Amino acid sequence: MSTGVAPVRLLDAASAAELHRTAARVLAECGPSATSPRLLRRVAASAAALPQAIRHHLRPVDTDDGLFVLRGLGVDDAGLGPTPASWATAGDAGAVHGVVMLVLATAMGDPLAWEGQQDGRFVHDIVPSPGHEKKQTGAGSDVLLSPHTEDAFHPGRAHVLLLGCLRNPDRVATTAASIRKARLDDADVARLSRAELPILPDDAYLTARDFDGRPPEVPALWRSAGGLTLRFDPAYTPLENATPAYRAAYGRLEAELARVSVAVSLCPGEVLVVDNDLVVHGRVPFTARYDGTDRWLKRASVRVPGRATRPPAEAAEHGYGQAVLQARAA
Repeated sequence: MSTGVAPVRLLDAASAAELHRTAARVLAECGPSATSPRLLRRVAASAAALPQAIRHHLRPVDTDDGLFVLRGLGVDDAGLGPTPASWATAGDAGAVHGVVMLVLATAMGDPLAWEGQQDGRFVHDIVPSPGHEKKQTGAGSDVLLSPHTEDAFHPGRAHVLLLGCLRNPDRVATTAASIRKARLDDADVARLSRAELPILPDDAYLTARDFDGRPPEVPALWRSAGGLTLRFDPAYTPLENATPAYRAAYGRLEAELARVSVAVSLCPGEVLVVDNDLVVHGRVPFTARYDGTDRWLKRASVRVPGRATRPPAEAAEHGYGQAVLQARAA
């Protein structure tokens, strides 16, 4: 894996202060509930009123890296409180940073949430949790979180993913790899563009695992107007059911993504913005202490209206019964 440098967009001090003031005003007016329709409407109005200097930094990903790091937002570690033991106990911890994330997400498109994940919240807390050390979810720690498309099992998945760092004293790296950097021959692209295997729901969606419906077979690759895109989650793809030729091509795709992968060790106040159609992301293993000082991220997901980067056949998928909530509809 490379340790190449991710593209950076640097907010000036005035822009960072404006974002924090905006979030503080929203909280003062609406309270901390990030599922409140009133708060979501206020966030939408605030995002629409952002100065052009900030909006310029929030323009779509514009390089084949498929990502960038937004830098310049500060975090008061002393005022943050201890890292929660799980998302379920986080409550309103880090609320102002959660609203900043929601404002950023709303400026980029339509924030989305999942009815069946983290109580339908539009901003998730990503922290290591006792008993989940080996899980292939954001609550894991001891094992490599395999590179994957966020919520790859679902046709309503995000176009853009934001990972905002509140705390990362051990410099735990997020891994990221762009399909536009990979080298694949035409035969492998053609084979992986066929709908041969399903992608199953991950362990964060317990009710989806019991869905009574045939898992749809989906392509791993797709040629859109801008180039190759991907839908990829090897940890939840039953490769044992594929033909040998498909497995071999999939293995070469995995190897290429590993070759071009970069490690991004976020610092507090930095936000990694990932194009979820171009980039798979993961996390290196680390040992959680559960002493209130562990790595803590805030995650927001965004759908971009009118974006046409996915196969039309996705519209017929059942999504394993998982309902997507969009903030603009609130």
